[in-house]
Amino acid sequence: MSAVPSSWRYRVYWEHTDAGGVVYHARYLNFMERARSDWLLALGFPQVGLRERTGCLFVVTSVQLDFRQPARLEDELAVDVAVEQLRAASMRIGQQVHRQDGLLLACGQVAIACLSAANFRPTRMPRELHAAIRQFQGN
Repeated sequence: MSAVPSSWRYRVYWEHTDAGGVVYHARYLNFMERARSDWLLALGFPQVGLRERTGCLFVVTSVQLDFRQPARLEDELAVDVAVEQLRAASMRIGQQVHRQDGLLLACGQVAIACLSAANFRPTRMPRELHAAIRQFQGN
């Protein structure tokens, strides 16, 4: 597996902002979700395929988010993904959102559980995904 990026870039558009051109607070969760989805794709595990192939899916069980500075219309954002804790059926992802000049805008942690799509009960991640995440952690 080639090196998987830990940071993803997104542009702020009108749809992300309030009337003052400042990113609405809940949109940071959207940017973080997008980065986690792009990260899984880069690892080789698209979520639709994962569900169809293995019968598992990921759900967010908790979010802690701190806002530091506002993002504004047309800013380019870098959204980082760092696996802070990996268990058999869950993980905790640390995420930061920076502006293109490096200024930290928001940071947080997202707890994620792996569930069986059939009954929504916790289930172990597929071995190959768990191994890919461990390898990502080591890089």
